[in-house]
Amino acid sequence: MTRLWLLALALLPLFSVAADNADAWQALREGRALILMRHATAPGTGDPANFRLGQCATQRNLNAQGRAEARRWGELLARQGIEQPRLLSSRWCRALDTASNMQRGPVQPLAALDSFFGQPTDGAEQTAELIRSINQLPAGAPLVLVSHQVNITALTGIFPASGEGLILALPLRPRAEPLARIPAP
Repeated sequence: MTRLWLLALALLPLFSVAADNADAWQALREGRALILMRHATAPGTGDPANFRLGQCATQRNLNAQGRAEARRWGELLARQGIEQPRLLSSRWCRALDTASNMQRGPVQPLAALDSFFGQPTDGAEQTAELIRSINQLPAGAPLVLVSHQVNITALTGIFPASGEGLILALPLRPRAEPLARIPAP
């Protein structure tokens, strides 16, 4: 009997996290929150010197693992009752491909989600623009944003793993505290 109590006490934090995540997913479904995720796995750091926006051959791109993560994100969203979210993405190919591979609907590019890794001095202004852009959107379908580590860190102070998502309350605010952190599925 003592072993069962010890096991129950050890598992208690996991049940609390699951309950918190359930509340966060509900807020997302109701339009009271959004999910901001880092693009799925694309090996490397930054972009090659010959980077050209709109030319995927000049960029870091998703590998097979990244494409599978993106598909699993789509499946996870569907299991959570998020069938037709509004998908906004950075214009970088790895972010657009992450959003597209979710197979949850059309993807809209949003420049405020673009990486500023190569121009870190643009970070504060671009983060403020992202907050303004998101908070001006009309209420409606759940909102899924695909961006980059540097952007997410600037907004939240969190360094997300590839494919990790943060559910954030709306309206979006600087130094947003996540309602939940969702690892890459």
